Amino acid sequence: MQIQLSHLVPLPLRDKLLQRASDIWNKEVTFSPGSFIKIKAPSGTGKTTLVHYLYHIRYDYSGKIMVNGKPWQDYNKPALAAMRQQQVSIIFQDLRLFDQLTAWENIELKRVMGPAPACTGEQVQEMAARLQVTHVLQQSARTLSYGERQRIAIIRALVQPFQWLLMDEPFSHLDEENTRRAAALIAETCKAQQAGFVLTDLDDDVHFNYDVQYQL
Repeated sequence: MQIQLSHLVPLPLRDKLLQRASDIWNKEVTFSPGSFIKIKAPSGTGKTTLVHYLYHIRYDYSGKIMVNGKPWQDYNKPALAAMRQQQVSIIFQDLRLFDQLTAWENIELKRVMGPAPACTGEQVQEMAARLQVTHVLQQSARTLSYGERQRIAIIRALVQPFQWLLMDEPFSHLDEENTRRAAALIAETCKAQQAGFVLTDLDDDVHFNYDVQYQL
């Protein structure tokens, strides 16, 4: 699944962003399948906006986002739903867990929504153990700390099939050791699925062996 950006510019930030250098905005950029991509994005440069554009939940831009050679707008709602179930997964910056559900139920929503689960319940338990959140799986999401919520959101994103994983500051509330564990799990899962990822963050990091890095 190839993603191409062609002169993409957010309309609300257009005047501000066109006055500064960027590797992404108003450029021709191709994200090749299976690539580990880092986008360093200082505050106010549209980091979360870009992730939302790539997931096609915001549309207030000029230019184009081409997915497998077609603009996002050419995909109908059933096709978009299928792509979000089978080809594109996401870790939102604000996590978007359902507070009325348990951590386990939040994960299960993604694991079983498609025609064929990408992993078993036992594998979910293994992921939870690796990220040290087994003890909160049966708790309501609203009772979890932000760090626990972030790790549950990471697991939820990894249990569905995907060709691309979009991540918006996925480790912002994790200490170094928990970040190391989460990054290792993400890299292993992406490689097992022959998938790529796009990660946006504020700073440089050494969590992954990136194939390419951009400045937003």
